[in-house]
Amino acid sequence: MIFAYLDPGSGSLILQAVLGGVAGLGVAAKAMRSRWRSRKAEESAPEQTSEQADPVPAEDAQEG
Repeated sequence: MIFAYLDPGSGSLILQAVLGGVAGLGVAAKAMRSRWRSRKAEESAPEQTSEQADPVPAEDAQEG
């Protein structure tokens, strides 16, 4: 039978690797969620043409 010995330094390294991986997954999930939401908002937003972007016609805007 073989017993493995983990000194405090090795245990700390393993713990850091695990926690770093969990934090990395959280950041990646947040980034993907942000991308998904922005794409979803672009798809649901109505497209504006130049006529819709300018509510006042050009001939009415020139007074005087």
